[in-house]
Amino acid sequence: MYNVHSMKAEEFICHDEVMASLEYADANKDNIELIDSIISKAKERKGLSHREASVLLACDIPEKVQELYELAEQIKKDFYGNRIVMFAPLYLSNYCVNGCVYCPYHIKNRHMARKKLTQEEVAREVTALQDMGHKRLAIEAGEDPVNNPIEYILECIDTIYKVKHKNGAIRRVNVNIAATTEENYRKLKDAGIGTYILFQETYHKESYEKLHPTGPKHDYAYHTEAMDRAMNAGIDDVGLGVLFGLELYRYEYCALLMHAEHLEAVFGVGPHTISVPRIKHADDIDPSAFDNAISDEIFCKIAALIRIAVPYTGMIISTRESEAVRENIIRLGVSQISGGSRTSVGGYCEDERPHDTEQFDVSDTRSLDDVVNWLMRIGYIPSFCTACYREGRTGDRFMSLCKSGQIQNCCHPNALMTLREYLNDYASDDTKRIGNELIKKELANISNGKVREICRDNLIKIDEGMRDFRF
Repeated sequence: MYNVHSMKAEEFICHDEVMASLEYADANKDNIELIDSIISKAKERKGLSHREASVLLACDIPEKVQELYELAEQIKKDFYGNRIVMFAPLYLSNYCVNGCVYCPYHIKNRHMARKKLTQEEVAREVTALQDMGHKRLAIEAGEDPVNNPIEYILECIDTIYKVKHKNGAIRRVNVNIAATTEENYRKLKDAGIGTYILFQETYHKESYEKLHPTGPKHDYAYHTEAMDRAMNAGIDDVGLGVLFGLELYRYEYCALLMHAEHLEAVFGVGPHTISVPRIKHADDIDPSAFDNAISDEIFCKIAALIRIAVPYTGMIISTRESEAVRENIIRLGVSQISGGSRTSVGGYCEDERPHDTEQFDVSDTRSLDDVVNWLMRIGYIPSFCTACYREGRTGDRFMSLCKSGQIQNCCHPNALMTLREYLNDYASDDTKRIGNELIKKELANISNGKVREICRDNLIKIDEGMRDFRF
């Protein structure tokens, strides 16, 4: 029985409700009157239900699809402006006891080199990331209670925050580790993490159990209910995601929205971020073995409709995707991207990109400076801002500001100030030139006169050597 308020996975992600929603979508995908009414509701910027959004995903009327793309682009601008937040993943360990058939870290992969960073190696990796210009990391580790216990993760977080090299500092550590206990989520909260991220991989329970045949991740309910435990433990910001290609995309999209609705209904705040990874080639993983792969066109449509259905959420796309795909999908809703990423354990200290411990092949191999330069050339402000997390604007406080549009008074000037830090400390000459021209132009777009003047003064102070201003 479907119950959005239930704390049981199979009730808030109810298979029968997903199937009924998909059936309803098929029956109404050409119903112009209904589609127009759903689009009209979406224009109110308050989101859509999983069933309404499923109708739009099923609709393939060209002029309506184009209207959806235009609406997604406008909603993205309304909530997030032209800012793109930058981050990098940091892989701590690829030891794992799970048998996930789509991941090269699975326990049966005997030829992959297994590696776990020492605290000294963590510090060197963080120094390398700071020297690139990063301020925000997402730490990753396989699930292994012996090699990667929660104490190891906490020690790594402490090390990361302590490393200060030249003008560098990691100001926000997001955590992407396996589902754990409420007690351990409290420990992560106390360690000062930003967002807790956990990909569902697939919401289809039968497929989930086949794709995770062995190991603790096999437990569908424990995994799916992880966000409830995290939020009960006080973690305000959580990040959802599925691995598109494992199951039928329309099923995943509907269930993903149901999960967002559940969090909003129970905790009063939906997901801080939604990620949209697609299965990619990796060490012993051939993506063609999975028969639910989606085209670039469908991928972009999914992103646009997540933006329309959950307008307040941040959307993340990684270097799994190529430059061309990332450029197309950013305008449809993405607000965070990785840059200069390496998906191997200990990869940032190496001049040549190592491949022996990679979780997946990286499609966009450009440096952070190249990505920052590219973003500015196509009209975006690369932002290294972490202010909301450090000012306590998380959870429902962030969402209320985001939904009202007031967050722009903070995010826009913070983006400009952190970009100036990057330009002065790390950028190439060409990137610095483009960036300073962009800042001058965007400064004039700050509508609040007082905020604009403070930002202008802080930019001067940054040029004089001061750092870490924020609204």
